[in-house]
Amino acid sequence: MAKKKGSSKTAAMRALDAAEVEYAVHMYRYQEKGGTRASSAALGVDEHMVVKTLVMERDDGQPLIVLMHGDKKVSTKALARAIGAKKVSPCSPASAQRYSGYQVGGTSPFGTRQAMPVYVQETILELPRIFINGGGRGTLVELSTAQIADVIEVVAVDVAIDG
Repeated sequence: MAKKKGSSKTAAMRALDAAEVEYAVHMYRYQEKGGTRASSAALGVDEHMVVKTLVMERDDGQPLIVLMHGDKKVSTKALARAIGAKKVSPCSPASAQRYSGYQVGGTSPFGTRQAMPVYVQETILELPRIFINGGGRGTLVELSTAQIADVIEVVAVDVAIDG
């Protein structure tokens, strides 16, 4: 059976298209546990501009997404304080996939299976452009940070620590 036109697009790309966001797709050879270091090296871009999408859970079991610079980590204590939770922790890979609809390593904040609050490290919004997962392993989309809010509602937080 022949593929329908546009059927190779991910849910993230379809969400960006629906919001009329301009983006460029960048493919690279995915490396298991390579993270943003591997993707930034493959594309020849600063790891600080590569944004990782992390699915986490509050202590009450509610899922959330955190967008963080590739070269930084999330202070879960600072995040919990910022969002009024007692505790925040990373999801298991199975839970992250169930909430987002994406395989770990290919998680995008756009076009998720379940609507979740999205918290973005505030310094990401100061960058003119970012590279963020496009919904599949080995796929980043490059877009203007000003356009993130055209697709999803984000809350800026300051929760970065050196990673």
